[in-house]
Amino acid sequence: MTRFLSLSLPSLATDRIIRLMRARGAAKPPESPLATVTKIKSAQRLAAVDACAAALGLKPGMTLPDARAMRPSLICVESDAEAEAEALANIADWCRRFTPLAALDAPDGLMLDVSGATHLFGGETKLLAEIEARLEDQGFCARAALAPTPEAAWALARYGALRILPSDLDEKEIARRFADLPLAALRLDAATLADLAQAGLRRIGDVMMRPRAPIAARCGDYLYARLDGLLGRAKAAISPRFEAPPYLAERRFLEGVARREDVEATILSLAHDLSELLARHGEGARRLEASLFRVDGAVKRFEVGASRPLREAQPIARLFRERIEAAAAAGGDDPLEADYGFDVIRLAVLSAERRDEEQADWSGGRGDADLADLIDRLGARLGLRRVTRLAFNAAHAPEFAVAATPAAHSFGSPSSVRAQAHRKPPDPRETPRLKASSKSKAGETTLAAFLAPSPAAAFMEEDAPAMILPARPIRLLRRPEPIETIACAPDGPPLRFRWRKVTHELAAVEGPERIAPDWRLSEAALSRDYFRAEDTEGRRFWLFREGLFNRETALPRWFMHGLFA
Repeated sequence: MTRFLSLSLPSLATDRIIRLMRARGAAKPPESPLATVTKIKSAQRLAAVDACAAALGLKPGMTLPDARAMRPSLICVESDAEAEAEALANIADWCRRFTPLAALDAPDGLMLDVSGATHLFGGETKLLAEIEARLEDQGFCARAALAPTPEAAWALARYGALRILPSDLDEKEIARRFADLPLAALRLDAATLADLAQAGLRRIGDVMMRPRAPIAARCGDYLYARLDGLLGRAKAAISPRFEAPPYLAERRFLEGVARREDVEATILSLAHDLSELLARHGEGARRLEASLFRVDGAVKRFEVGASRPLREAQPIARLFRERIEAAAAAGGDDPLEADYGFDVIRLAVLSAERRDEEQADWSGGRGDADLADLIDRLGARLGLRRVTRLAFNAAHAPEFAVAATPAAHSFGSPSSVRAQAHRKPPDPRETPRLKASSKSKAGETTLAAFLAPSPAAAFMEEDAPAMILPARPIRLLRRPEPIETIACAPDGPPLRFRWRKVTHELAAVEGPERIAPDWRLSEAALSRDYFRAEDTEGRRFWLFREGLFNRETALPRWFMHGLFA
């Protein structure tokens, strides 16, 4: 049984202005009308009026000179559509205390799906009364209505004397109750309403008594689509502002909770509730959100992420503690901004993944879990995307062969943590056998050979590991730096080079190791011949010559790319 609650805020624009005036200590005189003004077709017109202005005969759409002539005491404020939309979004976020399915119904309303939730607030009548009373305390004039369909709830909230439409009524009874409402309750545009009024059709009952085809041919199918939704013939859905979380737990308090210790203790208690739900379904949380609903309507949210599916209560609470401490360090001593306190605290799982039970070892160690906990705690303080690790990147150029990736993406489960921690580094004395596909034209070596050790190591003595020079330098320069070299031949190894105003005489050189350019690059990309060189003082360098002599360029250039230990 679906139940929709439509919330109408007819004076949202002026209520926002009055709240702003009160916050600045300049209350509006009760006898003075208030209106917002906007420019429409080169004329200043009233966009919205408050209850006092409406009672004095002022209406939206009137020109400002006419309104001033009628009421000289009129207070006018420039209309701000963005601020009004933000105020409506804030009210929608506040309404999530009643249901997670809250949708915007711009420009002056909300639509809530309260199916199965009304009994939590004492029934439908008490729910409507509570929403209207709480919004009135915040300074917003609101009118709410409940019905089985969004169209019926919208019509009742704005035009109906009836506030709650029972769900067990048949179509004939629903038609009888809506027959006397104006056609504006179908949410038709002004042009369509004018055409229907010209034909003598002003109420919903007038349309229901006429044949459908002639009216649909003149006014379009939208009219009857709204009418079918009103009568329950067609089912319509709403688009919630936020997706409903798969798991949710909350606590409600008669008096607001203001102390940070009490908030953290409540989050820990809610984490225990979520832990039982997650364990029952064999899942773990990857993203969680704590929503703190303040008594005055403001909502404070804290979101954390985990590097692996998490369901233990203590680690979940610890992540939120770290997140709150990070907010305190960044924004002041009171990150919660409790003021009068929070009367609703909710903990929701935004994203969950399957988590299988793991076999514990005899040692009882937590090596893998400790590493994942460290990533999560750093991510809670700094953001998970800022905690990175280096990973291989499929690029030919050595400076692009590694990339910083979020560490949480690489440690999605304890098994992946274990695989990363126990991976053995390659033995520099082993020479992997390259497949035929890793060779390119003219003996050029692709990325597979770049990641592999030099083939020259295979010809070294196995009993002299100390003489083996690593295939790649310990330190790789951020960008290759140009050097000046002297060589016996344009395509031969260098004899000496000058780098950073220092000349180096070479005692030994090994190479070349050719790396072809990426085929996705333009034809202007050049091949590289890398050399491992050692000067007379024992310092070792990684040099390369860019461009094949007389094939790609007439004057190859030399660069310094890295330093060995």
